[in-house]
Amino acid sequence: MAAKKILMLTGDYTEDYETMVPFQALLMVGHSVDAVCPGKKAGEFVRTAIHDFEGDQTYSEKPGHNFTLNASFDEINPSKYDALVIPGGRAPEYLRLNPKVIEMVQHFAHENKPIAAICHGPQLLAAAGVLKEKACSAYPACAPEVKAAGGSFVDIPVDKAHIDGNLVTAPAWPAHPDWLAKFLQVLGTHVSL
Repeated sequence: MAAKKILMLTGDYTEDYETMVPFQALLMVGHSVDAVCPGKKAGEFVRTAIHDFEGDQTYSEKPGHNFTLNASFDEINPSKYDALVIPGGRAPEYLRLNPKVIEMVQHFAHENKPIAAICHGPQLLAAAGVLKEKACSAYPACAPEVKAAGGSFVDIPVDKAHIDGNLVTAPAWPAHPDWLAKFLQVLGTHVSL
């Protein structure tokens, strides 16, 4: 297996698990992951939030950990990366306002590079205009945005993921085992036990 160079676009109040778990898991299998946030440099951190499902009409939110970035946003060249990861949480709602973030997402989509997005991460895909004729899962509250962007929303159990070509999506962090396994499949990564 050739190690892949993966870009993670994140920001303040990203979902804790959806940032830390894929970051660590992808490193564990031998890939390189650069986690970046607009306006921040390597060594700085983003605050995370823990979103939980406790029987309310929507998720609850609690303070998470500080997640240290290991690359500087302003130094990133998307053409040097093999794949993109977009965690959920509240970060995607404001990251999609950044034109450079949108250009980065469009690069990965137009070059047909693997993209993994979870929970609210597809808000970035919708804002970048890359969901047209794509089937995409997301947190159910993002379904209208997926549809408005020309995609078809895939309503799957919270612990499942969906593949459409280069795109791997899931509704929330309970899907990590399936989402990460499917992303590794799209990356061409084989893990032997």
